[in-house]
Amino acid sequence: MMTVGEAFDRYFDPGSGLRIEAYDGSTGGDADGQVVRLHSPEALNYLLTAPRSIGMMRAYLSGELSIDGMDEGNPYPVLTTYLTRLSARRPSLRELPDLARFVRETGLHVPDLPPQEAPAPWRRVAHGLRHGRMRDAAAISYHYDVSNRFYELLLGPSMAYTCGVYPDTEASLEEAQSYKFDLVCRKLGLSPGMRLLDVGCGWGGMVAHAVRHYGVTAVGVTLSRNQASWGQAMLEREGLTDWAEIRHSDYRDVTERGFDAVSSIGLTEHIGVRNYPAYFGFLRERLRDGGRLLNHCITRPDNRRNGMLKDPFTNRYTFPDGELSGVGHIISVMEDTGLEVRHQENLREHYARTTGAWAQNLSDHWDECVAEAGLGTARVWGVYLAGSRVNFEHNNIQLHQVLGVRTSDDGEAGLDLRPTWEVEAAVRD
Repeated sequence: MMTVGEAFDRYFDPGSGLRIEAYDGSTGGDADGQVVRLHSPEALNYLLTAPRSIGMMRAYLSGELSIDGMDEGNPYPVLTTYLTRLSARRPSLRELPDLARFVRETGLHVPDLPPQEAPAPWRRVAHGLRHGRMRDAAAISYHYDVSNRFYELLLGPSMAYTCGVYPDTEASLEEAQSYKFDLVCRKLGLSPGMRLLDVGCGWGGMVAHAVRHYGVTAVGVTLSRNQASWGQAMLEREGLTDWAEIRHSDYRDVTERGFDAVSSIGLTEHIGVRNYPAYFGFLRERLRDGGRLLNHCITRPDNRRNGMLKDPFTNRYTFPDGELSGVGHIISVMEDTGLEVRHQENLREHYARTTGAWAQNLSDHWDECVAEAGLGTARVWGVYLAGSRVNFEHNNIQLHQVLGVRTSDDGEAGLDLRPTWEVEAAVRD
């Protein structure tokens, strides 16, 4: 019978830098490489019954696969150095009988799935049609209603789970998040007495920043009950409830109109590409003439593949029903719904830095994060953040801010002849 180590040497390309040490006592791969341990035949079953990323994740979460010396909170070095180079070669017709015999002798079966894994998209119909209100609420709850304390440890004091904007290479995560909120406020042209609507407001960071530093009144809405309760309590602690509120609500339930500005930071990924026209049309109707909309979201690097994420890990473990499009498609839809697009910028490198900083927080607080959310969930976040950093660095995904204006009937946009938001922000406490 072929050993696991022999199978690895036969069917995986050399030069991966990995050494396999298997439950049957066999070894394979590079003698001095990074050691990957398969602890039982179940590890092999996970790997053989699912595509590489999802199979490895299932084996890892179930404790059947481990990697020596890997920082579970920040596995980026291992992911970039070794796993991205791992590729199987197609067996020849002559090798197929041996491979089939090896698979059969392992007792191949589909093992139990880790509890952290969401059902496949076609099985989520119990929550209704994709991007219907009930299913959207379930998807948001799956990702965000983990534990507010877990997110405090992961995100830091800003509690901002969106891309920061680093004013320079030495800036900290907190400085980048504050600068991001301030950049959005400046792009929106906020000033005292204005009314802001923040859709997908998270834990309320944008709402609080705009009220404190720009003198606006603000409404934030989120589908996450945990976020809403944390954010409203934060507003109460800081004495901001006379000027701001955070609602546990679908953005489609906002009935007020005439807002001076709308910020959408990290929500578009959740609404579905087919719903873009209704989404941007709805937000336009919330604005007064001359009001501005700032849309900040993850995007694809092209406009040829708009829709559901194909990566099984992301779809099963982090963003069920998540969808992305290229920025060109977003701009096109915004214009078709009556918004005049005045500015866009790509912050891809900033999100690579942001995810790296979150991963470092996870690593620094690993034991407390595990105690708060469980080992499996903490492991999911470690892999997710490392993989996200790789994808932003390699231009597989991007992050765009797009500024649109609801012009008046006679075309008045209310903007200066040249943008002023790139002027260095004043120091803000």
